[in-house]
Amino acid sequence: MKRTGPTNPRLIKMINELEKISRLNRAPIWKAVAEKLRKPTRSRIEVNLWKVNKFYREGVSAYIIPGKLLGEGDIDKPVTVAAAFVSKSAAEKIKKAGGRVLFLDEYAKENPKGSNTVILG
Repeated sequence: MKRTGPTNPRLIKMINELEKISRLNRAPIWKAVAEKLRKPTRSRIEVNLWKVNKFYREGVSAYIIPGKLLGEGDIDKPVTVAAAFVSKSAAEKIKKAGGRVLFLDEYAKENPKGSNTVILG
């Protein structure tokens, strides 16, 4: 049986970029994130805002979501969230709280070692 993977060209490019950054910087966090993104859509991680708010810790530079960030719940802390997909309502709520929303490959270029990050999901 032929193995299937993601067909979204943007997602494929993101996975390849994360694997490249992982190899170049010897940062296994990006390889782990890329492997989670290779899963079928029905098995991919979905995280709501209330969970990001619940697991908030001082000193964490960003929260990584290897899947989709959804807008259910509220957030009252200025956090940086990097995700493969972000709902419009989640992005608006994070920006309103003073935080930032990035795609995973953008954040990986910003922090190639993946230090002070937490994977949610």
